[in-house]
Amino acid sequence: MTLRFVTKTMHSYLDYPVALGLIVLPVLLGLGQTNPIALWLSVCTGFAALVLTVLTDHDTGLVRVLPYSFHLGVDFLVGLTFLAAPFVLGLSGLDFAYYLANALAVLTVVSLQKPTVREAQAA
Repeated sequence: MTLRFVTKTMHSYLDYPVALGLIVLPVLLGLGQTNPIALWLSVCTGFAALVLTVLTDHDTGLVRVLPYSFHLGVDFLVGLTFLAAPFVLGLSGLDFAYYLANALAVLTVVSLQKPTVREAQAA
């Protein structure tokens, strides 16, 4: 039995609300108290995630020019960036917790990604 249950379809439907959350939540929460970059890193990442989702070849992609595997790779790098950000930027309090929580969420979703049929057959 595998714990990898997040399908490509599930992931695609999570992308838009996550991108919008990355744009809106930092403003609503008042991020940037310990470093102004704490606000803008999330907002810029949210806009980039929105563009990435629109361009990804999955259920909710609108242009579908980027392979899903590329999308997952970018998600993984975002998770690592968010994990490093509190330490590199010297964040504390809510700023620190926000990036740590988002890093763990992104890395968890990526790690629980169910292989596509093609990937499963190749393994």
